[in-house]
Amino acid sequence: MTTERQIQLEAGWKSHLLEEFQKLYMSELKEFLRLEIARKKTIYPKGSEYFNAFNSTSFDKVKVVVLGQDPYHGPGQAHGLSFSVPRGVDIPPSLVNIFKEIQTDLGLTQEDFRHGYLKSWADQGVLLLNSVLTVEAGRAASHQAKGWEIFTDRAVSMLNEKKDHLVFMLWGAYAQRKGGVIDEKRHLVLRAPHPSPLSAHRGFLGCRHFSQANAYLARHGRDPIDWRLPD
Repeated sequence: MTTERQIQLEAGWKSHLLEEFQKLYMSELKEFLRLEIARKKTIYPKGSEYFNAFNSTSFDKVKVVVLGQDPYHGPGQAHGLSFSVPRGVDIPPSLVNIFKEIQTDLGLTQEDFRHGYLKSWADQGVLLLNSVLTVEAGRAASHQAKGWEIFTDRAVSMLNEKKDHLVFMLWGAYAQRKGGVIDEKRHLVLRAPHPSPLSAHRGFLGCRHFSQANAYLARHGRDPIDWRLPD
């Protein structure tokens, strides 16, 4: 059984999610990952980054939640924050469209987005959470229905129940289903098609979610997010 000391999770998140690590689904998930690694399969992101979204944005600091689906499955891309890639890695198409929308919405330029490393958003309180926290290299959605969704559903429920005046950005049908538990009287829920090139022109581009988020935060006495990415 996993002990509290073994769980490398930010203290606030650990206080709300500790019980999950004692449940059968989490034991089965841990065994699944152990066997995949034993079979010499490459898993993204690396083990120390599975919970990077939680450890980069403490529970108390969360202001905005961006729900993704799976980590990127190409070499060097995934590092535990949804939609984000490390510096020096080509910016993925969905993130290119996110940057386009921010630029249009907030009057910024391409010079404000020279890379795809979104840690500065996480530092300001943007929880960049994928529903599934691992993936096999080259095999999109390969770790779906292994248990991660139960864990991240619980995280979303905790935010919904324990906090007030959060902004949830739900892009695409998958994220919108996952966000179905959110109390829209307590939080702002923003919905749009996914920013993928396959769907961005159906309503993601032009959604103005970023200005709406900042206006909502300001109305409730919270600092807005600086969506620019520092060099």
